[in-house]
Amino acid sequence: MNKTIDATALVSISAAERETGISKDTLRIWERRYGFPQPTRDGNGDRAYSREDVDRLRVIRRLIDHGMRPGKIVGQSATQLCKISAKHNSMPLTGTDYKTDVDGAIAMIKHNQLIELQRTLHQALLRVGLLTFITEIISPLNAFVGEAWISGELAIFQEHSYTEILQNMLRHAIVSYEKGAKPPKILLATLPKEQHCIGLLMVEAALTVEGVFCVSLGSQTPVAEIIAAASSHCVDIVALSFTGNYPVKLIVEGLSNLREDLPANVEVWAGGKAIAQSRRTVENVKMLSSLGQAIREVAHWRQRHSNRQQTKS
Repeated sequence: MNKTIDATALVSISAAERETGISKDTLRIWERRYGFPQPTRDGNGDRAYSREDVDRLRVIRRLIDHGMRPGKIVGQSATQLCKISAKHNSMPLTGTDYKTDVDGAIAMIKHNQLIELQRTLHQALLRVGLLTFITEIISPLNAFVGEAWISGELAIFQEHSYTEILQNMLRHAIVSYEKGAKPPKILLATLPKEQHCIGLLMVEAALTVEGVFCVSLGSQTPVAEIIAAASSHCVDIVALSFTGNYPVKLIVEGLSNLREDLPANVEVWAGGKAIAQSRRTVENVKMLSSLGQAIREVAHWRQRHSNRQQTKS
């Protein structure tokens, strides 16, 4: 039975898709399979949703992006979802083996099956959620593509095709989320001569799931522009990404200059393959060896600043 709701409070199915990142087809499937959401109809007879249902769908999307399956949560009430969310926030990421997903994608890249690759990655993203998709599927897949390209197992055009598909997927996933308003505010960039931005997109996507407001400058940004942007946007953290072949000397030089010229209250973080491989450190710069560590550091930052606020009060 359709619900009776004030028409001014209704959200169209297209708007619900944009606000939650859940596709129209998925919303219709959930409606039939789980009995939620149950839309009313607008003046044109199209599906429309209450604001409460859209908020509930956001929580569901967040839980799915942390690895929970739709069948376990879509039919739950708003109160039950809040309890699940609170409990799930203290749980580690799932340890499921995703080797089959990775191996399948590798075979498609090798055989230039781009349509199948895009479809398979999209299905994996919907199945496991954004955060698990990045950490368990895309991270090892990126490692293979990078090594295969260097060894000549993959052609340059194959690496580029995969990169374009992945960039488009990650950007769409990021845009589908409502911008987080929960501190810290993080500026993301790479230094000059660092052309690759996949790492930045992966970090931005993962942090967006965590409700972080990210300001991305993309790749090859001069240090002076990073400093100007950090000041203009009043960010709490400047985070840089470095691929494995970026010269260590330039990493140390760039991070040192940033740390010297940024205000002391703005933290500087560095991550990526070059950071994970190198033992070099820069004073007062946080060196992150993995995406998981970056997520944990965000939680630690929030805890530290929460404690400071409580102390002040």
